[in-house]
Amino acid sequence: MQKEIDALLSERPGLKAKDLAKCLKLPRKEINSFLYSYKDQTYRQDSEFKWFLLHPPKKTLVLRSGWHSGDRFEDDLSLTGSLIDDSVKAVDIVFSNDCKPMIDSVAKILALTNQLAQRGTTVTLDFSDSKKSLTYLNRAGFFDLLDSSISVLPHRPTYSAAKAYRGNSATLKEFERVEPNDENEDLKEKLTHKFVVQTSDQYRTAAFTIFSELIGNVKEHSETHLWGFAASQRYGGTRSHIQAVVSDNGLGIAATLRPALKQFHPHLYDKYGEETLENDMALVRETMGKGLVSRKGEGRGLGFYSSRQQAMKFNAEFTVRQAHFLLRFQFEQGELTSVSPRIGLPTLHGTHICFDFFID
Repeated sequence: MQKEIDALLSERPGLKAKDLAKCLKLPRKEINSFLYSYKDQTYRQDSEFKWFLLHPPKKTLVLRSGWHSGDRFEDDLSLTGSLIDDSVKAVDIVFSNDCKPMIDSVAKILALTNQLAQRGTTVTLDFSDSKKSLTYLNRAGFFDLLDSSISVLPHRPTYSAAKAYRGNSATLKEFERVEPNDENEDLKEKLTHKFVVQTSDQYRTAAFTIFSELIGNVKEHSETHLWGFAASQRYGGTRSHIQAVVSDNGLGIAATLRPALKQFHPHLYDKYGEETLENDMALVRETMGKGLVSRKGEGRGLGFYSSRQQAMKFNAEFTVRQAHFLLRFQFEQGELTSVSPRIGLPTLHGTHICFDFFID
């Protein structure tokens, strides 16, 4: 019985005795008796009567081969299950052979690993079968921002290629910190300059507006002392596009806005004042899709109204990743054509925005 219970709690931590009994087709009384016999030795129970392994085996997140987009990261993470969980003490993240992480995937990997490290989780990044991934991430500045407690296999780079060659790539704008207590003007200018070099000067205003507002949100709305980060990369192929990411480790859009709704946006408070997943998604959709929603009542919106107007000049799409869901906004011919949700995602704290500008 113990082997079967341990296997279930390893895969699905937080099951109640009735759930274990149902899975194992055993009497609930028998399951409860066994669990309580080893409580505080092998198992622990929380205030909601859910059971966990005291010393669970480590979890492994495998990043698959091929172009590894933000969507593929979500697929791989969902297969593994939640890693930001009190019951998970050790995590291995394995880069498969020929894994080619795209910048939106890299941003989420960086956020996830640092959040795990901050929780005290033992984290190992394994590049043993994917040396090219390690080389690319070093060039992109990934390791410059990676928590020093995280182990890297076969070894962490001995020098930063991003620092050595910063600004020299025709396609890459390396990862840099977004400081929550700073205007980050230099970073906004760097991202804009790289975008203009890759396109044309006619996009300067649009690019600067978008980068300024997204980076400004980290300072104004994340409500955290932890820094965020930003980067961009141009990709070729059948549809050339520039992908830009801005991430923070803050409270998330809905949690930041909700306390202000009753005072400044009563019509939205009536709709979305209750804290539910559905209301969080609707509030993010309202904010990012329409703008003009603010936590301070200035009417400026969550730093995105002007960005939305500028995005309409592109065939563009952007995704907004929150703790447990993602929304995808798509623009075609100057119109917001669709907003697609993805729900039930494993925990990733903060706000992670990825813009794809199609420039064909």
